[in-house]
Amino acid sequence: MLRQVLNRAASHFDTAARAAIFHRSSLSRDDERTEALGHGARLSQLISIADLYDRPEHYTDAGGFFAPPPPIDPRLARVRRIKGGEVLDATWASGFVPHSEEIAPRYLGHLQNRTAAARLFLHDGPARPAVLLIHGYRCGQWPIEERVWPIEWLFERGLDVVIPVLPFHAVRAHRSAAALFPSSDPRMTVEGFRQSMHDLRALMDFLRDRGASAAGAMGMSLGGYTTSLLATVEPKLDFAVPMIPLASIADLARAGGRLVGDVEQQRMQFEGLEGALRVVSPLARPSRIDADRVLILAATGDRITPPTHARWLADHFGAPLTMFHGGHLLQFGRAHGFRAAGKMLGRLGLLTSR
Repeated sequence: MLRQVLNRAASHFDTAARAAIFHRSSLSRDDERTEALGHGARLSQLISIADLYDRPEHYTDAGGFFAPPPPIDPRLARVRRIKGGEVLDATWASGFVPHSEEIAPRYLGHLQNRTAAARLFLHDGPARPAVLLIHGYRCGQWPIEERVWPIEWLFERGLDVVIPVLPFHAVRAHRSAAALFPSSDPRMTVEGFRQSMHDLRALMDFLRDRGASAAGAMGMSLGGYTTSLLATVEPKLDFAVPMIPLASIADLARAGGRLVGDVEQQRMQFEGLEGALRVVSPLARPSRIDADRVLILAATGDRITPPTHARWLADHFGAPLTMFHGGHLLQFGRAHGFRAAGKMLGRLGLLTSR
């Protein structure tokens, strides 16, 4: 009974939050050229974007769409000491180049985003297995992420913990800029995920080069999508735990009322958006890691990325799905999910006893 009450409360909270996220004033509609397009213009642009990105060669390693990044040498700045280790902030030049020449000047014009960043919680002594904790949409601020994730628990169990910042978020975002990734322009979304893969893979290579015996990822919401995509791109990924994950941006746009016109026109726009973003969809590529190294976590009352998204990913990866009570934002039962993740990591030999 208590869980039912908590689930209803969490679902109502998610519904209100989703309405705020997808709310568009008349001013914002006028400012967003893409949002102001009608059905015909939208469909034409989506087809054009799909022609640019949705190519067979972009789904193979030889195609180079997700080419391995070069080595990085981050600048490390000490933040503070913690019991058994220290906290460092790492920054490095991303070096990412957009695939689309048309959008490259706008994408690279945001100078803050050209510097990648991560916060590292490292043990004293030899490097440990590392876990990347990938944040959600409009998050990535250190004070928030240090409270959202069970960092102390993971650290005490022997993992080095790393919080990377996704493109155009937190320290990589311009203070006056609107959210640029994901964007109403699918090209910005595609390039944002390409840069995410570029920066995350470079960071994991750095951790391995300093001695980490393993490197995996956990991600919430948008971070869950990113973690899932990483599992289809990075063959050296040791584990993946998408939590309350997004699995389809087109489905989210449809649920948020972002498609226009009658039912048939909205169906065509949905299929067009799926095609434009397919090249960065985790559902469009096979997993690069074994199914027993993947765990999907979902909240039963989630109304922002409903459990349907988690089930799509679980089916795609052939991986187990663990449900916990609560919602997307009010994750009342999330300890159950983290315990399941801990059991998987323990089975893989990556956790030590307390």
